[in-house]
Amino acid sequence: MILAAGRGERMRPLTDRTPKPLLPVAGKPLIVWLIERLVQAGISDMVINVSHFGELIRAALGSGAQYGAHIVYSREHVALETAGGIAHALPLLGASPFVVVNGDVFSDFDFARLKSAAVTLAGAGTLAHLVLVDNPPHHPAGDFCLNKGRIATEGGGRLTFSGIGAYHPALFASVVPGARHQLAALLSTPIAQGRVSGEHHDGSWTDVGTPERLLQIDQMLSGQR
Repeated sequence: MILAAGRGERMRPLTDRTPKPLLPVAGKPLIVWLIERLVQAGISDMVINVSHFGELIRAALGSGAQYGAHIVYSREHVALETAGGIAHALPLLGASPFVVVNGDVFSDFDFARLKSAAVTLAGAGTLAHLVLVDNPPHHPAGDFCLNKGRIATEGGGRLTFSGIGAYHPALFASVVPGARHQLAALLSTPIAQGRVSGEHHDGSWTDVGTPERLLQIDQMLSGQR
């Protein structure tokens, strides 16, 4: 699942007429870079949740066939936050563990690793697997600790949640369909129970949440090309 329902307030005025996932990066929409990397990793069946300017996203991406993907859309009349959006899309995602990525993440993370992690969740009693990264300048305090492959709230240096993870559908059983719910709140109890695993990605990662970061990624990719 790709999360693409947010309004992109920090990106204004760029997002006044264009949804953030469609903002161009080196001549290609931001979300297309992500779709292509997922397909390269063997993940081609995708659910994209949409709300703000959702029809523009659907019109641009269509069925995803041009990227080697098969895309279906989960429509939210009002953006339901991360956990609410995932719970709303469960009928499309099915009963097996699945991968979720924020639509504004740009990273060289190997998504094939996360595909393997999702398969492992099915029989391990673990409800989620989170990818953590070094704390960026705009989030120096971090989110979680990583202790022997398990996510914790204390007990070591803190790292930042990358917006990349794998989840078991059972994690969202308590979320009322159509209700807004944040992922961090939903994860608090499973983390305390030791039921959330994790890994540290020390490669490239950017939360493309501001015009300045969008420009940085655009200049980097344009220079490489």
